[in-house]
Amino acid sequence: SGFGLLQSGFFSAKRVAVIGTHPHVSSATILAAAGLTGHPPLIGVNPGAIAAKVESLPWVASARVSRNWPDHVTIAVTERVAVATMAGPGTSWSEVDHTGRTLQVDGPRPAGLVDLAVRDGKGAPVAPARLGSPTAPAALPALQVARTLPAAFSAQVTQVVGNPDGTVDLALNSGLTVLLGTAKDLHAKYEDVAAIIAGAPLHGAKTIDVTVPQSPTVSAS
Repeated sequence: SGFGLLQSGFFSAKRVAVIGTHPHVSSATILAAAGLTGHPPLIGVNPGAIAAKVESLPWVASARVSRNWPDHVTIAVTERVAVATMAGPGTSWSEVDHTGRTLQVDGPRPAGLVDLAVRDGKGAPVAPARLGSPTAPAALPALQVARTLPAAFSAQVTQVVGNPDGTVDLALNSGLTVLLGTAKDLHAKYEDVAAIIAGAPLHGAKTIDVTVPQSPTVSAS
C-alpha cells in the first residue's frame, strides 16, 4: 500500500542536516537528542516533538525541524548565550544565560563572564540550578542587571550582587561598589554611573549610590 511504501526505507530520513551556529553542542549530540540516528521513516518524524527534545539540551534556545521529501530532515538550531557565572555546585562554576538557566558546569571559573552572587530573602546563598534548568526567582533582578550592563563600564564590573531585599549592587575592578537599588530605571542609573566614572576623580571614594536616578551620590563609606 502507499502507507507501507512511506514507511519503507525508500522514504526514511537518510539525510539529516543540522544548521545554525552551535559551537557549544555538537551535531552528533543534537542528532542523538532528536532520535534520528537510526534513519526512521520520514512519515514518522514529528517535527514538534523532535524540536522539543532538541530544546531540552542545555545550550539550545530553539530548534526548528522540517521534513523534506523524500528523505531529508533539517534541524535549525539557535544557541543560548551565557551572560554570567554562579559559584557551584561544590567548587565548580556554572555558566547561566539571561533566564538563569544553567548551560554548562566548569571546573575553574570561566573567563570573560561576570560573577553573579545572590542571596535569597532569608540571606542564604542562591545556588545555580541543575544543568538545563532555570535558577531561583531570587536571582532574577541580578540577572536582569547582568544582561543589560552597558558597554560604557561593563568591562569594569567583576560581580553583580543580588541582595535579600531584591536590590542589586555592582563590584567594580577599581574597588568601588555601586548601589543600584531595585532593577527599575536601569538605563537612567547606568547613565549616572557612566557619568560619575568618566567625570571627576574618585580618589578615596568607596561607594556610588544611584538608587535614586538623576540624584547620584558618591561617598567614602
